[in-house]
Amino acid sequence: MIGKLVERNRDTWLLVARIFLGALFVFFGSQKILDFGGATNYLEYLGLPMPAALAVVAVAIEFLGGLALVLGWRVREVAVVMIVFVGAAACLGHPFWSMAAADRAVAQLQFFKNMSIIGGLLLLMVTGAGRFALSRA
Repeated sequence: MIGKLVERNRDTWLLVARIFLGALFVFFGSQKILDFGGATNYLEYLGLPMPAALAVVAVAIEFLGGLALVLGWRVREVAVVMIVFVGAAACLGHPFWSMAAADRAVAQLQFFKNMSIIGGLLLLMVTGAGRFALSRA
Protein backbone atom coordinates (compact mmCIF):
# COMPACT_ATOMS: atom_id res chain seq x y z
CA MET A 1 0.00 0.00 0.00
CA ILE A 2 2.69 2.51 0.94
CA GLY A 3 4.64 1.54 -2.16
CA LYS A 4 1.72 2.41 -4.43
CA LEU A 5 1.18 5.74 -2.67
CA VAL A 6 4.84 6.61 -2.99
CA GLU A 7 5.09 5.57 -6.65
CA ARG A 8 1.90 7.39 -7.60
CA ASN A 9 3.37 10.60 -6.12
CA ARG A 10 7.04 9.92 -6.92
CA ASP A 11 7.69 13.25 -8.63
CA THR A 12 6.11 15.18 -5.78
CA TRP A 13 8.27 13.35 -3.23
CA LEU A 14 11.37 14.06 -5.30
CA LEU A 15 10.44 17.73 -5.34
CA VAL A 16 9.98 17.76 -1.56
CA ALA A 17 13.33 15.99 -1.08
CA ARG A 18 15.07 18.50 -3.37
CA ILE A 19 13.52 21.42 -1.50
CA PHE A 20 14.58 20.05 1.90
CA LEU A 21 18.13 19.29 0.82
CA GLY A 22 18.51 22.42 -1.27
CA ALA A 23 17.15 24.73 1.44
CA LEU A 24 19.90 23.59 3.79
CA PHE A 25 22.58 24.57 1.30
CA VAL A 26 20.91 27.83 0.27
CA PHE A 27 20.60 28.87 3.92
CA PHE A 28 24.19 28.12 4.90
CA GLY A 29 25.54 29.46 1.63
CA SER A 30 23.70 32.73 2.22
CA GLN A 31 25.11 32.85 5.76
CA LYS A 32 28.60 32.61 4.29
CA ILE A 33 27.78 35.42 1.86
CA LEU A 34 26.52 37.62 4.71
CA ASP A 35 29.56 36.84 6.86
CA PHE A 36 32.21 36.16 4.27
CA GLY A 37 34.96 37.23 6.67
CA GLY A 38 33.79 34.69 9.21
CA ALA A 39 33.71 31.93 6.60
CA THR A 40 37.22 32.88 5.49
CA ASN A 41 38.48 33.02 9.08
CA TYR A 42 37.07 29.55 9.79
CA LEU A 43 38.85 28.06 6.78
CA GLU A 44 42.04 29.80 7.87
CA TYR A 45 41.54 28.39 11.39
CA LEU A 46 41.35 24.92 9.85
CA GLY A 47 44.75 25.57 8.29
CA LEU A 48 43.52 25.38 4.70
CA PRO A 49 45.45 27.18 1.98
CA MET A 50 43.91 30.18 0.19
CA PRO A 51 40.97 30.48 2.62
CA ALA A 52 39.34 33.39 0.75
CA ALA A 53 39.37 31.48 -2.54
CA LEU A 54 38.04 28.36 -0.83
CA ALA A 55 35.29 30.43 0.80
CA VAL A 56 34.22 31.64 -2.66
CA VAL A 57 34.11 28.02 -3.85
CA ALA A 58 32.12 26.99 -0.76
CA VAL A 59 29.61 29.81 -1.30
CA ALA A 60 29.22 28.91 -4.97
CA ILE A 61 28.72 25.22 -4.28
CA GLU A 62 26.39 25.71 -1.33
CA PHE A 63 24.25 28.62 -2.53
CA LEU A 64 24.15 27.95 -6.26
CA GLY A 65 24.13 24.18 -5.83
CA GLY A 66 21.30 24.46 -3.33
CA LEU A 67 19.31 26.61 -5.75
CA ALA A 68 19.97 24.11 -8.53
CA LEU A 69 18.61 21.30 -6.35
CA VAL A 70 15.48 23.25 -5.42
CA LEU A 71 14.81 24.25 -9.02
CA GLY A 72 15.71 20.83 -10.39
CA TRP A 73 18.51 21.95 -12.69
CA ARG A 74 21.04 19.22 -13.58
CA VAL A 75 20.32 17.51 -10.29
CA ARG A 76 22.44 14.41 -10.89
CA GLU A 77 25.57 16.42 -11.73
CA VAL A 78 24.97 18.91 -8.93
CA ALA A 79 24.47 16.04 -6.47
CA VAL A 80 27.86 14.56 -7.41
CA VAL A 81 29.63 17.90 -6.86
CA MET A 82 27.85 18.37 -3.55
CA ILE A 83 28.68 14.84 -2.40
CA VAL A 84 32.38 15.59 -2.86
CA PHE A 85 31.98 18.98 -1.17
CA VAL A 86 30.05 17.65 1.83
CA GLY A 87 32.47 14.72 2.22
CA ALA A 88 35.44 17.10 2.21
CA ALA A 89 33.68 19.45 4.64
CA ALA A 90 32.95 16.53 6.98
CA CYS A 91 36.52 15.29 6.98
CA LEU A 92 38.20 18.71 7.17
CA GLY A 93 35.72 20.49 9.43
CA HIS A 94 34.65 17.72 11.80
CA PRO A 95 37.61 15.34 12.34
CA PHE A 96 36.17 13.83 15.53
CA TRP A 97 38.70 10.98 15.44
CA SER A 98 41.49 13.41 16.35
CA MET A 99 39.66 15.37 19.06
CA ALA A 100 39.53 15.24 22.83
CA ALA A 101 36.40 13.89 24.48
CA ALA A 102 34.78 17.28 25.12
CA ASP A 103 34.92 18.34 21.46
CA ARG A 104 34.56 14.86 20.02
CA ALA A 105 30.82 14.41 20.59
CA VAL A 106 29.82 17.61 18.79
CA ALA A 107 32.20 17.00 15.88
CA GLN A 108 31.06 13.38 15.61
CA LEU A 109 27.42 14.48 15.46
CA GLN A 110 28.22 17.03 12.73
CA PHE A 111 30.29 14.48 10.80
CA PHE A 112 27.49 11.92 10.76
CA LYS A 113 24.88 14.57 9.87
CA ASN A 114 27.04 15.28 6.83
CA MET A 115 27.09 11.57 6.02
CA SER A 116 23.27 11.57 6.17
CA ILE A 117 23.17 14.53 3.80
CA ILE A 118 25.43 12.61 1.44
CA GLY A 119 22.91 9.76 1.61
CA GLY A 120 20.15 12.08 0.44
CA LEU A 121 22.35 13.46 -2.31
CA LEU A 122 23.20 9.92 -3.43
CA LEU A 123 19.49 9.18 -3.75
CA LEU A 124 19.01 12.28 -5.90
CA MET A 125 21.99 11.25 -7.99
CA VAL A 126 20.32 7.89 -8.63
CA THR A 127 16.73 9.05 -9.11
CA GLY A 128 17.29 12.37 -10.85
CA ALA A 129 15.11 15.43 -10.39
CA GLY A 130 11.74 14.01 -11.28
CA ARG A 131 9.08 15.63 -13.43
CA PHE A 132 8.80 18.93 -11.51
CA ALA A 133 12.19 20.28 -12.51
CA LEU A 134 13.94 22.61 -14.91
CA SER A 135 15.80 19.63 -16.32
CA ARG A 136 15.21 15.92 -15.91
CA ALA A 137 18.87 15.00 -15.37
